[in-house]
Amino acid sequence: MEEFEALKRLVAETEEDIRKAEGGNKAAGTRVRKQMQDIKNAAQAVRVKVLDIRDDN
Repeated sequence: MEEFEALKRLVAETEEDIRKAEGGNKAAGTRVRKQMQDIKNAAQAVRVKVLDIRDDN
């Protein structure tokens, strides 16, 4: 499912910035917050797709 693959890719891309934010990098913290919003939206897309699959069967 494309939506799930996109979600996994977003999570993997966020990992480095999370480590930087833990070290006190404020710019990385800002990027993480934006990326987390993108992850939230991607997770919602997965939920919708799963419902579509369920309803089709």
